[in-house]
Amino acid sequence: MYDLGDVLPEVSFDPGSNVLVSGPPLTGKRRVALRVLAQGTDDDEGAVVVTTKDSAEKVLSQYGDLVGGGEIPVGIVDCVTEQRGVESVDDPRVKYAASPVDMTGIGIKLSGYLQEFRETRDIERNRVMLHSVSTMLMYSNLETVFRFLHVFGGRVQSADALGIHVIDSSAHDEQTIDTIKQLYDGLLTVEEGEDGPVVRQQGVVGQ
Repeated sequence: MYDLGDVLPEVSFDPGSNVLVSGPPLTGKRRVALRVLAQGTDDDEGAVVVTTKDSAEKVLSQYGDLVGGGEIPVGIVDCVTEQRGVESVDDPRVKYAASPVDMTGIGIKLSGYLQEFRETRDIERNRVMLHSVSTMLMYSNLETVFRFLHVFGGRVQSADALGIHVIDSSAHDEQTIDTIKQLYDGLLTVEEGEDGPVVRQQGVVGQ
């Protein structure tokens, strides 16, 4: 089972589950997802982040703040740096995809990290974060993104990992959100609260 730590202490998921983190802008969705990943790092699990919004450098800095830095088993698939024409950094923790719609490249690099963790680090349990589904929908149509997420989620399932995917609920119409939600085993909704993000769970399995 994969637990969510202090995000939702009473909730856990079966290996191979995919979870959607949904909420409006500026509610802390990304940080909630990173905290779920950090719980795995605390439990000696591997972490893979597919970032379609922020550079690998920014993600590594934010994640390091949550887990205390050091030699942590993390891999970043950066989908923005090459698209922006920025020079890539030679870092074994980072692989680059050409853009947020380089879906073949993203899948190959995800599989590469999961294989690396298993074969060279003897890590069998991993958490995979995708931030964000909304960016992919900006660059491609719903049908294409749906097919990609179906295959992506299948890779997570085959690896007995936990997938945590983030979407901006206000950026899409209700039909799009409902279509995307079909792919997931659970839904975490995030709202802004007085003391930080308020997270609620819907349709959670594996408890």
